[in-house]
Amino acid sequence: MGKRLSIFLVAALCIGFVFTSQAFARKTKVAFALLWTIDDMGWTTAHYRGIQYLKKKLGDKIEVSYTEKVLAANAEQVLRGYAKAGYDIIFATTFEHMDPCLIVARDFPNVVFEHCSGYKKNNKNMGNYFVRMYQAEYLAGYMAGLMGYKNVGTVATQPIPEPIRGINAFTIGLKKGLKEAGITYNPKKVNTIVWLKSWRDATNETLLAETLASRGHDLIRQMADTPDSAIAACRKNVPAIGYGIDVRSQAPCALVSTEWNWGVYYVDAVKRVMNGTWRPADVWWGFEKNGIKLSPFNPSVPEDVRRKVLAEKKLLEKGVDNIFAGPIKDQSGKVIIPAGKRASDKDLLTMRWLVEGVSGRIPD
Repeated sequence: MGKRLSIFLVAALCIGFVFTSQAFARKTKVAFALLWTIDDMGWTTAHYRGIQYLKKKLGDKIEVSYTEKVLAANAEQVLRGYAKAGYDIIFATTFEHMDPCLIVARDFPNVVFEHCSGYKKNNKNMGNYFVRMYQAEYLAGYMAGLMGYKNVGTVATQPIPEPIRGINAFTIGLKKGLKEAGITYNPKKVNTIVWLKSWRDATNETLLAETLASRGHDLIRQMADTPDSAIAACRKNVPAIGYGIDVRSQAPCALVSTEWNWGVYYVDAVKRVMNGTWRPADVWWGFEKNGIKLSPFNPSVPEDVRRKVLAEKKLLEKGVDNIFAGPIKDQSGKVIIPAGKRASDKDLLTMRWLVEGVSGRIPD
């Protein structure tokens, strides 16, 4: 009896030791520098939803902090503060954080830094990550074309490669949909662009969207980090396409939204830090990695259109990306991507031309 009791006591002590060890196991500390507020219903909201997904998946294995309104001026201070506080991995979530992130990463070689949407990294502790939003924009354009929209107005943001390739992908999809639907259209002008020259500007987003609607454009495409252009379209009784997150709670006329899906990457990166396999990299995920999403369709989108769009999405999920496969012409009619060729990632990341079908110019 005494021997059995001793065995039970030893077993109980071992179990207690395991649970005590787990309880006091060090959590991986994760920090985020966020551009705006978590309720901006755009860029920062999308990142915040990614943070929530990370917390849901990794739970008590991690400790998470974030700071809102981290602009270029205070980015270095915020990033340095997290590094000094012993955080294991720090995400800098906007382009303006790139150079401050590089500086702080140099000073804290044992901390991992991940920068969103930039192009600089080092070979030790700083990588960068982004997603192929142009794939979702292509699908949104394809949907619009299948539904017969042939005079789209787009409120574009900054005249740099990221929005430019999105405009081009949308227009390529739009023309494909119109052709499949058997609809006659002006091949030189199916998508008119106006430039905000900002990532967010509620007043001018509204003004530009209202102007496009008043000029007879039959669909308004939001590209800014906030949904004001889509909201303005709804007020003018013109359908919209949202961007960044599902905007239907603010703009019920949106037919679909193209969404960032940051959470899957956050889980992947943090897990690699936890298991010691993280290395600096240039990450650019698409549908094949679930880095982007299409929101649920508006009920007004016909079932046959949904099926065709989702079939194209399935190909992208399998890694089949022929969006920028030739022949593709620019606005002047010059063949930029010949038949049998496809744009490389370098071509996409440096894109400075507009496809045939876009009306409007890239400003200086």
